[in-house]
Amino acid sequence: MHRDLELARVGRRYGIRGPWVLRGVDLTITPGSLTRVEGTNGTGKSTLLRLVAGIDSPTEGRITGRPRTAYVPERFPSALPFTPSGYLTHLGTVHGLSRRTAAARAADWLERFGAAAYAATPMAQLSKGTSQKVAVAQALLADPRLLVLDEAWTGLDAEARAELERAVAERTAAGGAVVFVDHDPRRLAGAPDAIYRVVDGTLAPGAVPVAPPVGPHTVVTVRGPAGGRLPADATRTASSAEEPTPGTYRLTVPASHSDVVLRALLTTDPPWHVVTVGPATAPAVPAAPAVPPDEKDRP
Repeated sequence: MHRDLELARVGRRYGIRGPWVLRGVDLTITPGSLTRVEGTNGTGKSTLLRLVAGIDSPTEGRITGRPRTAYVPERFPSALPFTPSGYLTHLGTVHGLSRRTAAARAADWLERFGAAAYAATPMAQLSKGTSQKVAVAQALLADPRLLVLDEAWTGLDAEARAELERAVAERTAAGGAVVFVDHDPRRLAGAPDAIYRVVDGTLAPGAVPVAPPVGPHTVVTVRGPAGGRLPADATRTASSAEEPTPGTYRLTVPASHSDVVLRALLTTDPPWHVVTVGPATAPAVPAAPAVPPDEKDRP
């Protein structure tokens, strides 16, 4: 993603006399950013994400600068006449990949999300959770510069949820942007660069909380070159960073993001020396109350 995506005074309603779902929305999505959208059920979050992804068109206002975009909808049409492997390979060729490359990427993403065993199963026979893994895989297949996720974690098992968080970190570290909605307030807590809330059909900026570490974390101890500064991708992902001695840092990062942090440290010029990597111990955090998925925005 090389330029900002801009929404200027955007509004959306269904039908000539239908009520406005959104109106007067201004939003800027910058390369490498992670943006969370919040709001109560039926306020227009899904409508906003469809506009950002280009799935829907605004009734008024302008949207400019949209890069290559991928979208995971809240409801994925799983009963398609394909197997997961065939579906992903077909989509890869639509995106301009060779058939061999598309098939290889399909196999890789199915493996990463724990769905490789169902690669040849008709999609109509898949469980809801496995269907959701295919939905997420199709969005990541062609390295989108903008990834839009509407409740994409819903239905995934714990391992797949962590893998999706890792994929999000990889996208932003590579300069792509990610916009997401999720009913769990702990999802990617502390990681978003911006939070917006949909209220009464408009978009209001929210404060980005400084969240304590939640869930499995990894402690990475590194030693840098004289006068060196930690790479931006490492500092923005870390839940905390300490400097116990000059030039040596102890980073506490979400376990699902540790690969991204290590890659950033080892590929910067000059590279940092990784001293130790190990699990962090953290106090237990009570589970968040269950919140039902959003209702459809459309009247």
